[in-house]
Formats: sequence, C-alpha cells, structure tokens
Amino acid sequence: MSLRVNYYQQAPGAVQAMMALEKYLATIADQPQGLPKTLLELVKMRVSQLNRCAFCVDMHSKDSRAAGETEQRLYLLSAWRESPCYTEQERAALQWAEVLTNLSQTEVSDACYHEVKQCFSDKQMADLTLAINAINGWNRFCVGLGAEVGSYQVGQFD
Repeated sequence: MSLRVNYYQQAPGAVQAMMALEKYLATIADQPQGLPKTLLELVKMRVSQLNRCAFCVDMHSKDSRAAGETEQRLYLLSAWRESPCYTEQERAALQWAEVLTNLSQTEVSDACYHEVKQCFSDKQMADLTLAINAINGWNRFCVGLGAEVGSYQVGQFD
C-alpha cells in the first residue's frame, strides 16, 4: 500500500503524541518492573497481524530480530496457541493483546483477566495494555492512511 495521507506532515501533534507513548514504552522495556522488549515486539507484531497492517508487521518483525528474537518464533506467531516455543508470560500477553484488539467480537471476561493477571503485576498490566492500545492506533494510521510497506529500517524512529 502506498501513502494516502502524510499524517506526519498533516497531523504532527498526533504523531508526536503517539511517539511519546512509544518513548515511554522504550523506557520501561527490560527494566526490573517493566516488560521484556522481546515480549513487547511479539505483542506489537501479533496485533499488527490481526489488523492486517503490513507496514507494522514488517517493522516489528525487523525490530524483533534486532532484539534477538528467533525466526522460528516469528514464523509461528500467528499460531502461538499451538506452538510450544512461547513462555507462559508471552502466552498471557498474546491472549490479552488478542482480546483487547478484538473488543467488537469478544469480551474481556473475568476469567481471561485473572489468567493474564497471574503473569503480570498491576503496573505491567497497565503498561501492556498501553502497548496494545498504541500499536492498534498505529495500525489504524497505517492501514487507513497508508504506509510504504517494506521501507522501514531498524532504529528509523528512535
């Protein structure tokens, strides 16, 4: 897909606000009370798969590899439930990401919440939910207004 509207030029304040969310998430990645960067990248990639955002799937597969993720785990991400290579915490994060991304089709049950909550502190739950919210927002910019798929280079937005 090509760029339909250059939202970086047309809505720089919105892009700056979205980038501020990403900067916050970068500061908590791999911190003692934060979330692992590899987990955040898996979540961003999975949400982007669900939203069919080719630009973000490309971006987060590249960022995942740069963070040390294996090819096999990236290939199996769309079938994470059937794949033995994800940790309990990663599975919980992916479940939470799918439920929150598909709110129009499902509900956030107490059972789901409690299952996910077993793997994360309250702060981590808030940060994970923010990360899911942010990538859903980016996906909507890219899918709705377009993006140059394949053009992303690791570190491009740092």
